[in-house]
Amino acid sequence: MPAKPGPAFDVMSRRWLGLAERRLVYYTELYQSGRWQSYYTPHDFAQRIIDVMKAVTVWRKLAERVPAASKDDLRPAA
Repeated sequence: MPAKPGPAFDVMSRRWLGLAERRLVYYTELYQSGRWQSYYTPHDFAQRIIDVMKAVTVWRKLAERVPAASKDDLRPAA
C-alpha cells in the first residue's frame, strides 16, 4: 500500500474538481437566464448555490494539495 497519495488520487481529485466547476457554471447560467425560478424557491436556490460553491472550494483545495505525478512516480503496468 502506498504511503502517499498516488497518481490515482490526483486524477480523481481533478475530475471531481472539473465536475464541481461544471455544476457551478450550470447554476450560474440558470441564475442569469432566470430559469431557476421555474424549479426553485429563492431560499432553496440560494442554498443550492452555496453548496455548489463550497464543493468547488473543497475540491480546489484537494486538487492543489496533491502534486502532479512525475514520470518517476509511474510504474510499468506489467
